[in-house]
Amino acid sequence: MHFVTGGAFNGKSNWVTEYYQLKAVPHLWISGYKDEGIPEDFPHHQIVILEGIEVWLKQLAAQYEIGQARAKWQQYLTEWRKWENEDPRRKLILIGTDMNKGIVPMFAEVRKWRDLTGWAYQDTAKTAEQAELIWYGVSQRIK
Repeated sequence: MHFVTGGAFNGKSNWVTEYYQLKAVPHLWISGYKDEGIPEDFPHHQIVILEGIEVWLKQLAAQYEIGQARAKWQQYLTEWRKWENEDPRRKLILIGTDMNKGIVPMFAEVRKWRDLTGWAYQDTAKTAEQAELIWYGVSQRIK
């Protein structure tokens, strides 16, 4: 599992495309930005990219109390990690926009989403074998 985060419109998707040479490699790209739901499994694919995970976290924050939402995210991570470990050729890449810097949001529901995203990103980084921070198209390996 590879977790890629950084600022909005800072080149995360382009970095992943280049790093994994996705123009020449079959893969499945699922995007929260395109209203695609949280996938539970990925049959018949070896490289899977999940982009916009903060969108899915927003949905979880709206559906559940924050502790339950985090537990649900941890369940997804466990299942995805299990899928990845079933075949050494499989690779899961999670892309999420960093939204935890700056001013604390005024509205409670936005603060809840922001807090959940911070905790979920910690869980994701802990679960992942690799983690990258992308700012202005430049990568920094943080794990």
